[in-house]
Amino acid sequence: MAINDHISNLLARVRNAQTAKFDQLELPSTRVLENIALILKEEGFLKNYRVLPDPKQAVLRITLRNEPGTGYAIRGMKRVSRPGRRVYVGMDEIPTVKNGFGIAILSTSQGVMTGEKAKKLAIGGELLCQVW
Repeated sequence: MAINDHISNLLARVRNAQTAKFDQLELPSTRVLENIALILKEEGFLKNYRVLPDPKQAVLRITLRNEPGTGYAIRGMKRVSRPGRRVYVGMDEIPTVKNGFGIAILSTSQGVMTGEKAKKLAIGGELLCQVW
């Protein structure tokens, strides 16, 4: 099955896995998804991720961070830029997500990074998604 929007697929699968109370999920891997998973792990939203080799297409296995008392680390996600409507922001327009408790993920000329890192580097880009 062909997937047109890999990022929306990632966000939907994470949301569904949390609703079903799964600890991990698998989806087809792309370079952008690996970078987003790396950012989410560095920011503390995911426990771990691995890329499993496969003859047809590599598989991205994501382990969700779940604390017994507080629940999942990811409270919400929102896809901002989509294939039908691309959203680009300059360095002055990068949004603050949930008053600093969330992150904005951007695709810039220097790779996929958080909004805070893009502000420090003084670059803008395509606003992929927001996670809190």
